[in-house]
Amino acid sequence: MSKETIFSKIIRKEIPADIVFQDERATAFRDINPQAPTHVVIIPNKLIPTLNDATPEDEATLGHLLLVAAQVAKQEGVAESGYRLVINCNRHGGQDVFHLHMHLLGGRGMRWPPG
Repeated sequence: MSKETIFSKIIRKEIPADIVFQDERATAFRDINPQAPTHVVIIPNKLIPTLNDATPEDEATLGHLLLVAAQVAKQEGVAESGYRLVINCNRHGGQDVFHLHMHLLGGRGMRWPPG
């Protein structure tokens, strides 16, 4: 079984976070170190350490995360102007917290390639 993370505590509201969305499958909250004017982290409530650990049983939850991202983008006022979704996987991919998460970045122009 995977270890709990700081995100597990945010889901359960054991530590403070600026939660902008939560339902039975996902939680979204503002990043504490924003890299754009809008920077929201979207996570499954089920602990999945990395995208590599997702299973076919997680398919509906993974799809739900994308729908939550679109809803949050609209709620945050960046849907029309545009936004970027980023999932980092493992250390070389830039993943620091080993609980699958997606960053929604918006409110400014995004450059390509990202890095």
